[in-house]
Amino acid sequence: MSARARIGLIGGSGVYDLAAIEGLREERLDTPFGKPSDSYFTGTLGGVPVAFLSRHARGHRFSPTEINYRANVCGFKMLGCDALLSASACGSLREEYPPRHAVVPDQFIDRTRHREDTFFGGGIVAHAGFADPVCPVLARELEGAGREAGLTVHRGGIYVCMEGPQFSTRAESNLYRAWGADVIGMTNVTEARLAREAELCYASLALVTDYDCWREYTEDVSVETIIAILGENAAAARKTLAGAVARVRPSRECGCRDAMRFAIITDRTAIPESARERLRPVAGRYL
Repeated sequence: MSARARIGLIGGSGVYDLAAIEGLREERLDTPFGKPSDSYFTGTLGGVPVAFLSRHARGHRFSPTEINYRANVCGFKMLGCDALLSASACGSLREEYPPRHAVVPDQFIDRTRHREDTFFGGGIVAHAGFADPVCPVLARELEGAGREAGLTVHRGGIYVCMEGPQFSTRAESNLYRAWGADVIGMTNVTEARLAREAELCYASLALVTDYDCWREYTEDVSVETIIAILGENAAAARKTLAGAVARVRPSRECGCRDAMRFAIITDRTAIPESARERLRPVAGRYL
């Protein structure tokens, strides 16, 4: 294990190329929360130790609801990561965020309803602070790296995380616009929640592939359009992640890596041994 903590990279739709990672090694993990989406690929990127995971698995085999987010995030923690950089596709809810732009959101609205999104429960209760769900340091570095990679990047904004796998109805899309949301996707908020509980810094590069269906005078969102635009932006997305990895410093001024210090409220003497074992990889220092 490197003396420097690894940086975890989560690839979404279309962002899977590992050619830039040196000393590539495939690592299969079992976690207390089950199997991650796929193998992790570890190595170095610009001399920085990294671990890469395809959230939907190679071949895009898991829908957003089927992804085992707990196992994915736990696996990164087990591999020695202290930060997660994510790339994913999203739809735009604003005229000024057209396809081929990118957004680094700093807030989420959670509209999911069928997925596990906490490590806790089963005899142990914890309440993590989530008012500011994105690490400001990682978000800043993602923004800078995206601009250097040639992307038009918008820093900040509200990401609606819907359940999927279907796209929005027109009524839903207009509702989210009325709420002031900026982009819509199906994955990021669940990762951000679990990253906070695992005390991992988290930030996401949301790549705009389409206008959501609120924009009635354009063609409704289609998979074909999304894949085509993702292909155009894939190289810039990979360059952005690599640039952000180079920018992230081991010493960061954020509270992410101590986020759970006062979060566990269960009496330690009342915590079942099974819960202690399950949580050891993500919260062992508090148990």
